[in-house]
Amino acid sequence: MPANFIAELQWRGMIHDIMPGTEEALNKKVSSGYIGFDPTADSLHVGHLVQIMTLVHFQRAGHKPFALVGGATGMVGDPSGKSQERNLLDAETLQHNVDCVQKQLEKFLDFNCGDNSAEMVNNYDWFQNMTFLDFIRDVGKHISVNYMMAKDSVKKRLETGMSFTEFSYQLVQGYDFYYLNQHKNCIIQLGGSDQWGNIVTGTELIRRKSGGEAYAVTTPLIKKADGTKFGKTEGGSVWLDPERTSPYEFYQFWFNSSDADSGNYIRIFTLKTKEEIEELERQHAEAPHLRILQKAIAEDITIRVHGEDALRTAIAASNILFGKSTADDLRSLTEKDFFSVFTGVPQATITREDFGTELSIIDALASKTGFLSSNGEARRELKANAIAVNKEKVGESFMLTKDHFINDHYILLSKGKKNNYILILE
Repeated sequence: MPANFIAELQWRGMIHDIMPGTEEALNKKVSSGYIGFDPTADSLHVGHLVQIMTLVHFQRAGHKPFALVGGATGMVGDPSGKSQERNLLDAETLQHNVDCVQKQLEKFLDFNCGDNSAEMVNNYDWFQNMTFLDFIRDVGKHISVNYMMAKDSVKKRLETGMSFTEFSYQLVQGYDFYYLNQHKNCIIQLGGSDQWGNIVTGTELIRRKSGGEAYAVTTPLIKKADGTKFGKTEGGSVWLDPERTSPYEFYQFWFNSSDADSGNYIRIFTLKTKEEIEELERQHAEAPHLRILQKAIAEDITIRVHGEDALRTAIAASNILFGKSTADDLRSLTEKDFFSVFTGVPQATITREDFGTELSIIDALASKTGFLSSNGEARRELKANAIAVNKEKVGESFMLTKDHFINDHYILLSKGKKNNYILILE
């Protein structure tokens, strides 16, 4: 018998809407269900993690999860939660995005564990040969215009206008559910609360076309306690792709979450048990300045998305800024992570010809870079033991050589604990 999937979501605060009878149906037998992912970019972002974790819990409860990547629906565009119609993508771009999203989902779901192995499906496979006449005959006639107009995703857009393409989206998504119900025995569709209207169109289509069994569950849209949008930073979305958002930036996103948000995040985005979470919350309440809860979340999710090596790099990067660190910590960072850590730090470039074989620390701080106002200031700071090269203190007679450049490209110069400068060798 499967574990109680719905009860698991409930205590984690992950249920917004649920169709009557869903819990009873899932508790009776191992079932199949799915969530759709719209491939509008070549990476998922942290906003998708709620749905990914929902599928993870579904599989852990013993059920069979399907991840539908919308190669066809990506060509149409979902109006749900949108204020205007978005640009449609060409087939080549969509295929690239689908391939990238699939690789990311494989980090979370087990695609090789027997009967309840996860499966990836692409709705382009069943839509590519369907004609318009086939669609309006086999799908359109079962759902009335009145039913479609009553959906919030449609009503909210009527004043500003929406294309027939977007208006028909709920039928396309509804047919996905019908197809998977008939061919993969999926009895439940899961999604965000903004998808409720589209999902129940699918349950209605299944009921009317085949009289089959179909259920729906949606999760709440995550909002931060201060009212700002979850998953956004000053630099934009927080992506799962390390090329878009470095593991250090990813780690910092979670580590910097507020106390008010952390209790919510640790339930939704980790697999920790209720007892483990309550113990972490108790420890956090006793010493909130240690950020025990935030650290637990950041470590758990960074390992899941990027792996243990990336976590170690992220922690090393954090220590460089906020704790004790060494030259080895600096050298362990990728160039991308290094410059992510020191975003906004003053930089100066010196050519290899200008540098020669060595450069005095005084010239590196003053005349060659302007980091300090004069050679005199440089000497005073050096005498005060305030200057470090790659986190190691140096004196007035110190000479920089090319061996000091990390990756043969950059050096970190520091004055005291808070003033950093980057010297780049070109």
